[in-house]
Amino acid sequence: LHFPGCRGRFPRRRVDGLLWAAGGMGEVFGSSLLDLCLFSLVKSLSRYATDVQTLPANLKDKLIKIMSLQGIITDENMRQVLHPGLQKLDLRDCDITDNGLTMLQICTQLREINLSSSDCKLSVTSEGLKVIASSCPHLAEVCLRRCRNISDEGIVALAQQCRLLQIINISGCLGVTDASLQALGKNCKFLHSVDFSATKVSDAGVIGLVNGVCSHNLKEIHMDRCVNLTDDAVESVLIFCPHIFILLFHGCPLITDRSREALQQLVCPNQMKQVTWTVY
Repeated sequence: LHFPGCRGRFPRRRVDGLLWAAGGMGEVFGSSLLDLCLFSLVKSLSRYATDVQTLPANLKDKLIKIMSLQGIITDENMRQVLHPGLQKLDLRDCDITDNGLTMLQICTQLREINLSSSDCKLSVTSEGLKVIASSCPHLAEVCLRRCRNISDEGIVALAQQCRLLQIINISGCLGVTDASLQALGKNCKFLHSVDFSATKVSDAGVIGLVNGVCSHNLKEIHMDRCVNLTDDAVESVLIFCPHIFILLFHGCPLITDRSREALQQLVCPNQMKQVTWTVY
């Protein structure tokens, strides 16, 4: 098998059908040579599809990282690089749909997944998220920022089946309501960072979250630009989350100066590292 741009007179070693430089000068420069080969492989991925599928997991992880950075992972090529031991998958700004997410059924050790978008992602829905939830029980970090077609159905499934969740970002998910936050509060004991900014949640959802099993673990909450929140939401966070040190609630037009007073009364000096709010 020949990789364009990877030439040399170094001894070569075969692993699962692929060749790369090894030994002698190849050991000295092995890392960079390997990286060059992998970058070349990514450019011709469809040509070497059969060989890629037989690569060892550590090389597939490197390929996934390169493809993620370039935003070129798709439903069509993702199957070639997935493997059961995969723990981290960054698909932000990649052209992925629910069909592609069904392939993650084999990734039972997955710990982190990023499906966020710099604009807005409509191709991922709660149907795809439910597949992830049922297949990846060890998930600890999930980012769904601006996945506009994610609804409560997907988040509730995630909360119920991925109870090791520690970090979740559902900012800009316009289908998310109080039911999602209540499910997270009820099921996810280890949750310590939640971002639900720019969603339609109300005070009831925030109270359900911070009064749940994760109350003493929550350290960071982003609930800025939530137009339905009032001072009751801020006060509930300050009362039920003794370890909170980042609380963002700017751009919430119903929140008044009462929240600033609550911060002064309920929070110990120097506890907060970051607080933002808007004065209307």
